[in-house]
Amino acid sequence: MSTTRVNKVYNFDSCCLEQFKAKQETIHQWLKSCEGSKELPFYSSVDIRDAGFKLAVVDTNIFPAGFNNVCEHGLADAVGLMKQAILKRVPKCERILIVAEEHTRNTWYLENIRILQEIIEKAGFKTKIATFLSVQPAFCESAKVVELETATGQTVKIYCFKRILANLEADREDFDLIIMNNDLSAGIPDVLKNANIPIYPSIQAGWHSRLKSHHFRHTRDLIKEFAELVNLDPWLFSGEYTVVDSININEEADRKRVSEATASVLENVRQKYQEHKIDEKPFVFLKADSGTYGMGVFPVEDAQDILTLNRRARNNLYKGKSGQVISRFLIQEGVPTIYNIDEKVSEVVIYQIENNVIGGFYRTNTEKSGRENLNSPGMGFKKMCPHLKKYGKCGIHHDMNIFDVYRILARIAGIAAHREIIQLEADSKL
Repeated sequence: MSTTRVNKVYNFDSCCLEQFKAKQETIHQWLKSCEGSKELPFYSSVDIRDAGFKLAVVDTNIFPAGFNNVCEHGLADAVGLMKQAILKRVPKCERILIVAEEHTRNTWYLENIRILQEIIEKAGFKTKIATFLSVQPAFCESAKVVELETATGQTVKIYCFKRILANLEADREDFDLIIMNNDLSAGIPDVLKNANIPIYPSIQAGWHSRLKSHHFRHTRDLIKEFAELVNLDPWLFSGEYTVVDSININEEADRKRVSEATASVLENVRQKYQEHKIDEKPFVFLKADSGTYGMGVFPVEDAQDILTLNRRARNNLYKGKSGQVISRFLIQEGVPTIYNIDEKVSEVVIYQIENNVIGGFYRTNTEKSGRENLNSPGMGFKKMCPHLKKYGKCGIHHDMNIFDVYRILARIAGIAAHREIIQLEADSKL
């Protein structure tokens, strides 16, 4: 198993890594000052694309669902960090309820939630896993718990949240903390609103209200500060973007608005390519401004292509997770990925607990090019070894110099997510 980094045009490593090394302590102090003693996101996953000539965070998930793809040594590191994060929020915490997604037929997701439960229990807490199970209403009437088999053949117990809540109200059960692993795309259910227990991550930060464009606005501000420290163009660590709202992708007039906005972003990127002497064709990703699981994402090479989207493409862009209609789109500069793992195009995903990196994985895809959305059918995962010298071979090895840059970008994304959450919680009180 090997990692091959193929440079298409320019090598970011040779151009910039010396400047990073020279400013290492300055960067560290700046990150620490931004993080301070703040309550950073409970956990997060950060998608990073590396084009060789630039690299950038392209997505940040506050409710990560791929702990099953993290190297065993990263998971071991996660135990102590998880204990620290929990006790920071609830100092005398003993019992925890994990709220899972509803797609219990996805056996890899079940493996993720099983691993998350295992981390928390190894940290010294008692746990149960529950979900709303609104897609299986009969279950809540007839049983207390269902045992499901994960993708690895392990068993995980899922409880109905409504029954858990009834037990809480009747003083038959008690929890000190709720940990969300459900991104609340369809909104905040009453059962959560009525739960008088601390909840992390914040239920206000679910995809019912969170916007990717707000995250990238905060990220852009932080990247500008960071780029000044290393005396480099902020564009080398971020992407151009814009937003179009009140869109029905099936309406010709709305597609024209999206096309015009796309043309503007492509022109901005084209100018940056000329400035940095990059001989590639710019492209963008058209994304739902809220949502996850790679849904509502479409690569665009030419703005005119949006005017002639076929019915299948329009259907994919019309609704996202949980059947939510997409009316607001993020038009984001496409960053091609140069990674190739076992002859599969790949991208980097970093996992963090309170901005402490525990490792991550490479998302691969056998059916896509480096200019397409890899979070789609055909994807696979290769675990990343977080401590090459400490543990030896436990996953894909990576260039530690460039990985240090990924760690910096992931921490910046975590700080940006913290700022998002603060704003979302403030807005919810208006």
